[in-house]
Amino acid sequence: MKIEIGSDRPAHFQPAYPEEFELFSHLELAAAIPQVLFAVTTWKENGKPNICFHSWSCFHGDKTAFFTVLGNLYQHTHTYANIKRTGVFAVNFLPVRYYDALIETIRQNELDADEFSAGGFTLENARTISAPIIQESFVTLECTLKSMEDLSGAGITAMVVGQVQHAWVDADQSPESRCGKDGYMMLMPGAQNLKTGAPNPSIIASLAIEKRD
Repeated sequence: MKIEIGSDRPAHFQPAYPEEFELFSHLELAAAIPQVLFAVTTWKENGKPNICFHSWSCFHGDKTAFFTVLGNLYQHTHTYANIKRTGVFAVNFLPVRYYDALIETIRQNELDADEFSAGGFTLENARTISAPIIQESFVTLECTLKSMEDLSGAGITAMVVGQVQHAWVDADQSPESRCGKDGYMMLMPGAQNLKTGAPNPSIIASLAIEKRD
């Protein structure tokens, strides 16, 4: 048996916190599709370094270019304003042991805050763009802004597409280690109990190798 969920939020769906359904679609919590977590880094207008702990994105391209697609960046954030103003950003992938440090950059995200110091991260300068990058990351992508689009037209979020100009990759990392606790950090949004409507906490996970193709 399958449960069908429509475009209108079911009345029995309960939020995990008061503003949850103001921030996220109920369909996202019904589907609970895992996605990679990473940190977007930019310069604030006052010169302070900014970190945005982010997910809801994908990375792909063809033989001519490689793209970062930030699928759900809130327009009220420093990061959105910084990218719109400067036309550049960096994407930094860190393992799960940095989760708490990245959460601290959310707690201390005022305009005057140095968010690298808040999370205890080492700041380096990007090679091809004017953006800070996180030294502790095992992969970093330097991106120039290609487009911004408000998919819903509601002025809440935007899909931001960046073209990757340069990559930093940890030489000591093997394909196997990128699938363990030293590799990509994953987010599964708190899956709604479809029968009772009760919320569940989000799951933070790492990858495990099941098969080679």
